[in-house]
Amino acid sequence: MEGLGLVVCGEAAPFSTALRSLVNNPRYSDVCFMVGQERQEVFAHRCLLACRCSFFQRLLGSEPGPRVPSPVVLSTVPAEAFLAVLEFLYTNSVKLHRHSVLEVLTAAVEYGLEELRELCLEFVVKVLDVELVCEALQVAVTFGLGPLQERCIAFIEAHSQEALRTRGFLELSAPALLPLLRSDKLSVDEAELVRAARSWARVGAAVLAQPVAEVAAPVVRELRLALLAPAELSALEEQNRREPFIPVEQIVEAWKCHALRRGDEARGAPCRRRRGTLPREHHRFLDLLFK
Repeated sequence: MEGLGLVVCGEAAPFSTALRSLVNNPRYSDVCFMVGQERQEVFAHRCLLACRCSFFQRLLGSEPGPRVPSPVVLSTVPAEAFLAVLEFLYTNSVKLHRHSVLEVLTAAVEYGLEELRELCLEFVVKVLDVELVCEALQVAVTFGLGPLQERCIAFIEAHSQEALRTRGFLELSAPALLPLLRSDKLSVDEAELVRAARSWARVGAAVLAQPVAEVAAPVVRELRLALLAPAELSALEEQNRREPFIPVEQIVEAWKCHALRRGDEARGAPCRRRRGTLPREHHRFLDLLFK
């Protein structure tokens, strides 16, 4: 029995508190980071980072020496998010905040910290609201976080009008906007969705210095123009002449749907109603009812 050992554990809280006191503490630190656009100085301990995270092991090197630049510049991660990452690495716990959790999640994904990523995902789901949801959707699409993407889309489907008015919606990438425009469950009328898509394209055009129609091209085909009444379609066509946004042939397809009065015969013209589509007189001719 003398050869057998027994692992006994002391209290975890004092240990965690002691390690937390080392976060961004220059005492005994042997690596300094310049973090964020402001190049905030953050101190850390190379051995702890390297043993906890393979990203830092590769970044800092397996052996101390002059090869490691000092300070290490990490300009893409905000200081608050980086400090949260350090807190997790030092203590295996972290205090998350609604306003910064997506930045912490992004850092966790980029640094390969799966446990921190899962903690962030759980927190995002708990605090998801209209102001946060589009930003969360963008992160989910960027990093291939399927469950979070589905959760965000479902939330936007239920709160479509509010979500479309947020800054986060205007800043979505085309790949993030596409699954929304393809959804039958958006609780918004098509006329309002067209206006929101135009606003999105205008913002993108200003940022990218490209024409509105060029920015809109990857997503505009998902707008269901045949759902609009003739007067609305005429007004849209006139606006489109002044500010090209929708391909002319797409508008022609919508008019064809009206002329044929059969949604299934207007090739390429999406006539399926969404959850929030307001009834119009010509809808009785559409064959594909919303389910």
